[in-house]
Amino acid sequence: MEIILIKDVDNLGGRNELIKVKNGYARNFLFPQGLAVEANPSNKKQLEERLKVGKKKEAEMLAQINTVIEKLQDGALRVGAKTGTSGKIFGSVTPLQISRAIKEQKGYDIDRKKISINEEVKELGSYKANIDFGNGKTADVDFEVVGD
Repeated sequence: MEIILIKDVDNLGGRNELIKVKNGYARNFLFPQGLAVEANPSNKKQLEERLKVGKKKEAEMLAQINTVIEKLQDGALRVGAKTGTSGKIFGSVTPLQISRAIKEQKGYDIDRKKISINEEVKELGSYKANIDFGNGKTADVDFEVVGD
């Protein structure tokens, strides 16, 4: 029996996939759980429409991500940190501080979990951070640690 998955199902397939399964598995498990629907002509048309809309939204999102990446790579961010007399930072710079600096200086709200710092930042100077936007899109952002 051909079915269209509505949700991701482990060891079977992902959302919006058209697959073949045994009749009993579909009728007794997938349909009652709301995980799939029968692949009749009208449901196949709806699937095609959902896939078209999904591709369009993904293209728009990628265009937005590209503009954000350009803005972030435009200039170095300035991250303030408390320092001692020798130029060492009390603690270290975290992705949360970089996220806040991006929001204040560039106007974009980026989740701190998407930011990774390439090396441990314990002194004043210039460093790089990597931002993962998903879908294989990443950006390297330069930031400068300055004393408060």
